[in-house]
Amino acid sequence: MNKSDNPADPFKKALTEATRALADEHELNVTFSADPSGVAGDTMRLPQISRRMGRDEILMARGTADALAMRVRHHDATTHTKFAPSGPMARELYEAFETARCEALGARDMPGALSNIDARIGADAEKKGYSQIKQPSDAPLSVAAGYLLRQAATGRDLPGGAQHVADLWRPFVEQQAGEALENVNDVLHDQAAFARMARKLISDLGYGDQLGEDPDEPEDDDAEDNAEQDEEAGDNQSRDQDDSEDADSSPERSQEQQQDERQAQVSMDDQSDEELTDDAEMPESETPPDIPPPVSEASADYKVFSQTWDEEIRAEDLADPAELERLRAYLDKQLEPLRGAVSRLANKLQRRLQAQQNRSWEFDKEEGVLDAGRLARVVANPTTPLSFKVEKDMEFRDTAVTLLIDNSGSMRGRPISIAAICADVLARTLERCSVKVEILGFTTRAWKGGQAREAWLQAGRPAQPGRLNDLRHIIYKAADAPWRRVRPNLGLMMKEGLLKENIDGEALEWAHKRLAKRPEARKILMVISDGAPVDDSTLSVNPANYLEKHLRDVIAMVERKRAVELLAIGIGHDVTRYYERAVTITDAEQLAGAITEQLAALFDSDPRKRARVLGMSAVRRG
Repeated sequence: MNKSDNPADPFKKALTEATRALADEHELNVTFSADPSGVAGDTMRLPQISRRMGRDEILMARGTADALAMRVRHHDATTHTKFAPSGPMARELYEAFETARCEALGARDMPGALSNIDARIGADAEKKGYSQIKQPSDAPLSVAAGYLLRQAATGRDLPGGAQHVADLWRPFVEQQAGEALENVNDVLHDQAAFARMARKLISDLGYGDQLGEDPDEPEDDDAEDNAEQDEEAGDNQSRDQDDSEDADSSPERSQEQQQDERQAQVSMDDQSDEELTDDAEMPESETPPDIPPPVSEASADYKVFSQTWDEEIRAEDLADPAELERLRAYLDKQLEPLRGAVSRLANKLQRRLQAQQNRSWEFDKEEGVLDAGRLARVVANPTTPLSFKVEKDMEFRDTAVTLLIDNSGSMRGRPISIAAICADVLARTLERCSVKVEILGFTTRAWKGGQAREAWLQAGRPAQPGRLNDLRHIIYKAADAPWRRVRPNLGLMMKEGLLKENIDGEALEWAHKRLAKRPEARKILMVISDGAPVDDSTLSVNPANYLEKHLRDVIAMVERKRAVELLAIGIGHDVTRYYERAVTITDAEQLAGAITEQLAALFDSDPRKRARVLGMSAVRRG
């Protein structure tokens, strides 16, 4: 073997052939990539295998390959699309059920494949912290329902955290849809019949309003019946009209009766005019109340069904001191391998800031502080005028920085750990340089809607209700709070069940309002997020771009006011489509360096250097 050969290549080749055989697609193109796994056309993308070929990555690759192969072999896209629901939550459930069906079918013929898939499911559940959650609402219903259907179809226990999630949701799911689950094996081989059963399951679980039209509902017979009814109604209307005309032309109707009717009509018209006049002259005390102010300064069209259960809360109020210390210790331990890199980054940022913070002078001025270093010239030549110096104003001495961190479920694991340690580095370093730092987080109080959704359901599900979940805005560190006092608070991001949905627009507007009230002359707002705003409860009953549009409106407002400098860092997703000054990080470990470079560049006195790092025009500022 050549030294340049990758030792993982034989394994990749064997896995490729096995995957083609399982999928019964010998022309299938199998690739290995760091991009998300999946199947597109005739290409399957599997997780990357490093040269070390670690046990975990081998198990993950095998499990992913087997699961996708089962999908290729047993899934018909046309049938799937025909029965697919229209609402987002119903579609999530539908996709989870279909995945479980394909994997269960494969398990009957190839038990070894199911073991590989079990390993992948177990690793994924552990990564998302499912084994540590305490309440069903801390895990998505679609995930739990898929686990339970898979278990009912295979009769096999789930691995670790997946079994824990299934057990937490089991009482609710079995109470609502237990009968349908019992019969799952009867329709497993018939995808159309299974899709009908899946739609019934979705309805039983409370999301029937998201199913859309029934694809099995006949249309022709109904159309014919409606046509006959319309024709009959038209005949009756014609007969009534003829009878009315006959009555009007009847000689039995006297002229006195017709005159009385005309007078009565005139009286009714006069009364209507009087009522209109009375309405126009209604006193101010009886006029309708004023329309309440909009909930968002950035967009008058943005609505919120209820703000009753929203909360702005300090991190220390979400966990007791002992738990915060334990979570902080867990965070420190998890990031022990990065300690050296983090220290170097902190020192680098501090050196760059302190270098600009040191006193800087402009010389040879006609007034100011006497320049003692140039007195020798005056002694040597008394005709030489005295030289004065003036201290330069430092751009960042009077500065406040807010770090707004996405606390959504998709940040769980490595991304939120890196974001937490970066917040730690920034707070400590900037505090040493006399820069005020505030650290905020945003998420929701519940998955798939909270008490606001319950209130909406009780109100009869009015259309277009606006935002339909309960916000949770977290203050990890106030700008004036000493770092030593709030250091444990960042450990809260490691708390299981904290990270849920993300409604970025309202969070950004909240952070902007807090920062704008600060007395500092310069204000910087840095957002760390991993993609678009997502809240299933809101998006299921509003336009699909409802939250995204509001985020864009808020960003436009912040940039228009120019009171706050805004930049963003996207983790794994390109956020430049929202933020003009942004950088995308594909590897979470790059986040610390990116934040340091971005923030250090903001304090650079040379606008061209600052623009080069921030990727923007040097002539534009803020």
